[in-house]
Amino acid sequence: MIKSSRRVFTRWITGVFAALWTGMASYPFFRYLISGTQKKQAGAELVTSISMGKVDDFIPGSAKNFKFGSAPALLVRSEEGEFYAYNAICTHLGCTVQYSDEKKKIWCACHGGVYDTVSGKNLAGPPPKPLKALSVEVNEGEIIVSRA
Repeated sequence: MIKSSRRVFTRWITGVFAALWTGMASYPFFRYLISGTQKKQAGAELVTSISMGKVDDFIPGSAKNFKFGSAPALLVRSEEGEFYAYNAICTHLGCTVQYSDEKKKIWCACHGGVYDTVSGKNLAGPPPKPLKALSVEVNEGEIIVSRA
């Protein structure tokens, strides 16, 4: 009787430690999968549009980081002259992305994530999702960025 109760207790303790270890080991994996999507920026929801200035202020192949409310954002003018804007929060771990003049791509310096300037799709590195696009409209030579 004593042997069987020790055996049961040992199995129970082993199962508890295995469950705890599995939970601790899998937490970073699940955190990675949902990273960037649930981070809300306080005050960013209040801003619906922002003026970025005149079209002539941006040469083709350039970009500018700016604040959209309290959230970082990025306005890119392609080599063809088209404007694209994105939420500048990397979908991997929430770092701020920038435009690379050398690569002509959007990149995250934290872990080397690379995004396409036209679509915002993740091209390389650890980011699991594309950047969230913002709407860009040119009205009488003035660039207006708003929520998509």
